[in-house]
Amino acid sequence: MKALILNSGAGRRMGGLTADKPKGMTEIGGGYTILSRQLTQLAAAGVTQAVITTGPFADKLRAYVESLRLPMAVTYVHSPEYATTNYIVSIHLAASLLRGEDVFLCHGDLVMETAVLRALLASPVSVMAVDRTLPLPEKDFKARLRDGAIVAVGVNLFGSDCVACQPAYRWRAEDFALWLTRIAAFVQRGETGVYAENALNEADGAIPLMPLELHGQLCAEIDNADDLRTVGAAFMRTLAAEG
Repeated sequence: MKALILNSGAGRRMGGLTADKPKGMTEIGGGYTILSRQLTQLAAAGVTQAVITTGPFADKLRAYVESLRLPMAVTYVHSPEYATTNYIVSIHLAASLLRGEDVFLCHGDLVMETAVLRALLASPVSVMAVDRTLPLPEKDFKARLRDGAIVAVGVNLFGSDCVACQPAYRWRAEDFALWLTRIAAFVQRGETGVYAENALNEADGAIPLMPLELHGQLCAEIDNADDLRTVGAAFMRTLAAEG
């Protein structure tokens, strides 16, 4: 299995915290940054290969990861048009490194407890993290379910068939390949300012993806300074509980 961590965004909503570094290098407590926590967890779970997409401060991010000296081979894929495109382009650029592989995919600003990561990695089917204990967020990702499977993911989905979700996936190789093909079609058409999930939604359930229920466990993005405070506090409680 390979990990794909998306770090090509500019992180503008973080204000001065990302003025001179990628959002993934934001400190969250306990001596960790978002990215060092992700990579340390993955390495401890036995993942030995990772692909990290980059945007601004790519050289700084690479040097930082190498300074961690983790037992993991990391490949970097730079998205030169990060300022004008969405991460659908980053995934497309990384496709040749990922086809034929089972893939763990997460956004570079996601913080999760170790039990969540291990549940994702252990799933025998393609899954995305969802949490029915939470209300539907106004501006963040929701997943639409049909017959128990996820058929759409987006920020503008609402209704009784939708649940809160987070951009943390475990993909079987064959399912991920279907998504990559759809992503390539979007990029070739010039639809590069949309979420990669738009290409998933176009398949209308033809790409197998099941919900993995979080039951209130920590799995949350840090989009702004307020998130950093709340998610950071939850992370420290989780870190203490994990020992």
